[in-house]
Amino acid sequence: MTDGLTIGQAAAFVDVTIKTVRHYHRLGLVAEPQRDGSGYRRYRSADLLRLVQVRTLASAGVPLAEIADLLDADPERFAAALDDVRRRLDERIEGLVHRRDTLHRLTDGDRVLLPDRACAVLDRLTELGFGPDYVAAQREALVLARALIPEIFDSFLTRLHRSLDDPEYVELTKRGADAESWDPDDPRIEELASLLTDKLLADRALLAMPTGSRGRSDTASRYGMVNHHREDRAPAIARLNALVETNLRAAGIDVPYQ
Repeated sequence: MTDGLTIGQAAAFVDVTIKTVRHYHRLGLVAEPQRDGSGYRRYRSADLLRLVQVRTLASAGVPLAEIADLLDADPERFAAALDDVRRRLDERIEGLVHRRDTLHRLTDGDRVLLPDRACAVLDRLTELGFGPDYVAAQREALVLARALIPEIFDSFLTRLHRSLDDPEYVELTKRGADAESWDPDDPRIEELASLLTDKLLADRALLAMPTGSRGRSDTASRYGMVNHHREDRAPAIARLNALVETNLRAAGIDVPYQ
């Protein structure tokens, strides 16, 4: 090794790429060795030692911008710097674990986008015998509600939790789900809208819009995106919802107009 190693040999010895060695040179982490008579740079043991030190610290998570100062530090400062790197690595690990858990939850559909309280509503719908399509539509509506009108999301969940404990409401809601297959002019739609309105008005406090929820200029559009989700696929449901909203407004409930 009296003549030293080429950059390719040095990179192989240290288990990095030639590109990485050159990058270390550009950053000033490893000094470029002198050229021999043939014009080639020759790496000697001191150069390899520095390469090994830089590679080890970089592999341990130390930012390249901090390595030069770290290698030139006294033992006390070196230990303190490593403690700081260890702390930052712990934070990154926590973040990665959170991402992993999020990916795991994604296997359960859109539930990663909803809090546990909302997921409990979806579970309750399934337990009560609502079909997968209806539950999926409600899941989508909850995701939209949380994103578009977060100020009413909690009160909306409260209303749902209470409503699902009411057998009469559950039965009316199931009839509403069945209405998707009805003709839009079916007279049963008006009857069902009247029954649903009466049931909703039985607890008017839950229908009140929270203070400040109408402060946005686009409140009605946001509300419409949630409350009329999927109506383009079911004209009968669109008519049913329109009738219920009309009835609620007639009863003095502040329902946003689209």
